Amino acid sequence: MKLEGRAWVFGDGISTDQITPGRYFHLRSNLKELAKHVLEDAREDFAMGVRPGDIVVGGWNFGQGSSREHAPTVIKLAGVQAVVARSVARIFYRNCINIGLPVVMCDTSGIREGDTLSIDLEAGILKDVTRGFEVPFPPLPAVMTRILREGGLVAHVRKYGDFSLED
Repeated sequence: MKLEGRAWVFGDGISTDQITPGRYFHLRSNLKELAKHVLEDAREDFAMGVRPGDIVVGGWNFGQGSSREHAPTVIKLAGVQAVVARSVARIFYRNCINIGLPVVMCDTSGIREGDTLSIDLEAGILKDVTRGFEVPFPPLPAVMTRILREGGLVAHVRKYGDFSLED
């Protein structure tokens, strides 16, 4: 699986409450509307400026805090095709995979706002096309790339049943 998109750079410690602000709790049953407010507490211009195919780039501990499964869902609904961060909270990571949003952990310190990134999930290579450098990362396990290819865990289980997740 190969992806390419424009980087939106965020800092360290972006919490699920910054991704889906608590004051919009009433929108949790209307995820498309909630997506209009994605990451607005971390960056006011994000929800209005994000385009389909863009990539969110974080620092340390992206997605920390509560296990809000709405957080990766609204990121994906906003058009983001992947999250790249130095580290990602464990539950956020799994929620991303489960809803079909690729998430990669690698050194993001050289990536700048607006850079074009190319990600090869199976080879474990992130390329900053704009700046001309590569960053290796552990390739995603085969089971996770299968889940992503199908659009998430629910779609995967509907297609193959729950025993197809074994390598």
